[in-house]
Amino acid sequence: MRARTPRLTPPRLTARLTPPRLTPRRLTARFVSALLLTAGVLAAAAVPVVVLPTAPAAHADAVRDRQYWLSEYGIRDAWQVTRGEGVIIAILDSGVDAAHPDLAGAVIGGTDVSGRGSPTGTEPLGPQGRTHATMVASLAAGRGSAASAGVIGAAPAASVLSISLAFGPGERSGDDQVAEGVRWAVDNGADIISLSLTRNELDWPQSWDDAFGYAEANDVVVIAAAGNRGGGTEQVSAPATMPGVLTVGGVDRAGRASTDASSQGITLGVMAPSENLVGATPGGGHSLWQGTSGATPIVAGIAALVRAAHPELDAANVINRIIATARPVTPIVPDPNYGYGIIDAAAAVNAIVPAVTKNPLGSLAEWITVHRRAEAPEMSTVLPEARSAVGRVPAAASFGMPSWILDERAAVIPPLAILAATLTALATLAAAATLRFVTRARSE
Repeated sequence: MRARTPRLTPPRLTARLTPPRLTPRRLTARFVSALLLTAGVLAAAAVPVVVLPTAPAAHADAVRDRQYWLSEYGIRDAWQVTRGEGVIIAILDSGVDAAHPDLAGAVIGGTDVSGRGSPTGTEPLGPQGRTHATMVASLAAGRGSAASAGVIGAAPAASVLSISLAFGPGERSGDDQVAEGVRWAVDNGADIISLSLTRNELDWPQSWDDAFGYAEANDVVVIAAAGNRGGGTEQVSAPATMPGVLTVGGVDRAGRASTDASSQGITLGVMAPSENLVGATPGGGHSLWQGTSGATPIVAGIAALVRAAHPELDAANVINRIIATARPVTPIVPDPNYGYGIIDAAAAVNAIVPAVTKNPLGSLAEWITVHRRAEAPEMSTVLPEARSAVGRVPAAASFGMPSWILDERAAVIPPLAILAATLTALATLAAAATLRFVTRARSE
C-alpha cells in the first residue's frame, strides 16, 4: 500500500473574537501523567482574521454566548448528571496550549510523536496547524476563563492528554505518528481518543491495524472526524472508515448536513454542529471556525459524559448509547449523509438503552481476520532451475501437472504409451480369467 500523509481536517477560521493575551491501570496512568506534566497541520484554510473588541465585564461574554450547541444539543441538561469527572480524553493533534486560561487544569499529560515538539506535547506546532489542537481541546474539555466567560467544553470536568503531531513535507511519517500516538494514549490511561484528522483515502496502513486494535482490545472509545468537502475531503476517509470507530459528520445551525464543513459516507455515525463554532487559540485568544474538526471533540466530550455517568459500560455500549439516542433526520438509518442522526447529549446520558454485546459499528479485530487474510499474497515455492536430462531428450514444457514440477530424473511417459500399457494390462487380466474358468470346468 502506498504511503499517504494524514492531515488535520482543516477548520475554516472566520474571526478572532479576542486578541491573544501576553500573560487499577488508568488510576496509575493518570497519576503518572500528572507527575510528568508537573516535571516537565496543517492546511488550516484560514481567511483574514477580524479582531473584535473584548466585551465589558458587565455584559454577557462574547465567546460563551456563541456556544449555541450547549443548549441546543442537550449538553447543559446532561450536566445536571455529570460534567465528565474522572474521564480522560486524548487529543492527537498539533499540540494543545495547556497555558490557555480556558484550559487551566485540563491538560494532565502528553507526549510528542512528531520528533520536534515539547516532551509533554503542549507546544503548538505549525505554522498553519498550530491553532488546531487548542481549539479542538477547548470544545472537548475547556473550563472557561470564568463562570460565564471563555470556551467551555462539552465535558468541562474531563481531563486531556495532548499528543502532538506534525504532518507535511520533511516531517516524520504521519501514519507512524498516528499509530504511535494511539498506543501511547492507551498506555497512559485514555478512555476516549479524539482524532480530527484524515488520510483522504478509504483505506489505512497495517500499522493502524495494530494501534487501533490495541485501543479496541483495551476498551477505549475512538472518535474521528468525517472530513470537510470545503477542505477537499468529498468522502469519509480513514480513520473514520475503520470498523468500531465513531465517525462524526457536521451540520449547520438549522440541522442540515453541512455543504462545506462535512462529508458523506456509509460509515457516518452521528452528526454534530460544525458551523459557527468558537474555539480557544494559543496565547489566550479565541476564533470562530467551522469543520468536523470541531464537531468531533464535541462528541468526544459527550462520550466522556456517558462514560462518567455510566462507568459500568464498556466502549461498545458507550458508542451504542450515543448512536441509539441520536435524533434521526431521514427514514433511512443509518443515512449516508446523517448517519444515525443528530447527537443528543441529554438522551445519551439519561435514556434507558438496552445493552449490546458487541460494538454496533463493527470490530476491527474481526475485519482484520477476514480482510487482511484475503489480501495476503499466495504462498509459492521457488524451485531451482531444472538441469538438462541425461541420456535422453528433455521433456517438453507442456507436459507435467500444472501445480507442481517433475524432477528431471523422473520418466516422462507419452500418452500413447500409457494407453497401450493400459490395454495390455486389461488383455492380460481377461486371459487369466478365461484360463481359470476353463480349468475349473474341466475339473468339474
